[in-house]
Amino acid sequence: MIDLPPRQDRAAAWYGPALARRPDAWTVHLKTGHIDEMEAAVQTAMATHGEDIAAISSGTFPLPTLGPVLVSLRERLINGLGFALIRGLPIERFSRRQAATLFFGVGTHLGRARSQNAAGHILGHVRDAGKAATDTDVRIYQTRERQTFHTDSADVVALLCLKQSKSGGESLLVSAETLYNVFLDRRPDLLPRLFDAIATDRRGEVPTGMKPYFEIPVYSWFADRLTVMYQRQYIDSAQRFPAAPRLTPDHVAALDLFDELADDQALHLTMRLEPGDMQFVYNHALLHDRRGFEDWPEPERHRHLLRLWLTVPGDRPLPDVFAQRFGATTIGDRGGIVVPGMRHCAPIDG
Repeated sequence: MIDLPPRQDRAAAWYGPALARRPDAWTVHLKTGHIDEMEAAVQTAMATHGEDIAAISSGTFPLPTLGPVLVSLRERLINGLGFALIRGLPIERFSRRQAATLFFGVGTHLGRARSQNAAGHILGHVRDAGKAATDTDVRIYQTRERQTFHTDSADVVALLCLKQSKSGGESLLVSAETLYNVFLDRRPDLLPRLFDAIATDRRGEVPTGMKPYFEIPVYSWFADRLTVMYQRQYIDSAQRFPAAPRLTPDHVAALDLFDELADDQALHLTMRLEPGDMQFVYNHALLHDRRGFEDWPEPERHRHLLRLWLTVPGDRPLPDVFAQRFGATTIGDRGGIVVPGMRHCAPIDG
């Protein structure tokens, strides 16, 4: 039996309904000057790099007054609530390429973009590709189905909403530290199973010399921080590999309770991203989810979000086991998916 970490009392140990009543605690409202800066920075970056969005840096995307706001936001992600929303961007003013340039440029003031798939995309597109989540070569974000609570393979995940769905698609966030505290109260006997190495399916995106799954606990206690890594569908599908560690009945019971608690409306926070909203979520302390959605009949109106995976400076240390998924644990240079022959690119249309 392991010695369980103490109850968590950091700022990231929050309850969703309480934060829903305090949107100003996690929302940055853009000022006219911020928007003007971003428009000018888009022009500078496009003149400097042309169509090569991946070459943009904070130096070629200058944000004199918004930049310090983003640095402060990064600190709030790492040591505060673990998420933030930037609201007020008039997205209709920007073409698809301009919006992608703007979003990537904003990201450079927070950290470095990491590859999100085997194609090397450091700018991702979240929309329904007409695929089924039951396909073991499909990532859940390519469907319109409910995602369930999970973490991504980077320090921070960022989204820019270009277009909303007709209905559904709400964003859900939950604190991994609050889940831990509630789990500790309800089933401390099962909680150690979440600190066991558990196999998670790579869904065909396998780095050189690695297994088709990685083995990282749901919870890791390291450097006095509780860090989470979780994707239930991929945990379940990893059991298709004969060499993967088997889930015991206690593991399944612990995972089921973890899912139940994450989906509890008394714990998680719900928000609907509006066009122009930018959401930032800290993967080591929070889990995120998306409800299933119904799209508009017209293809040009379909739900569409841009996504960044970022590695950020000043972050927490991670245990060595995270190198199985993050490639390394070096702060500011970790995370993402790397497979043989991959080249980084930032596709405009996905």
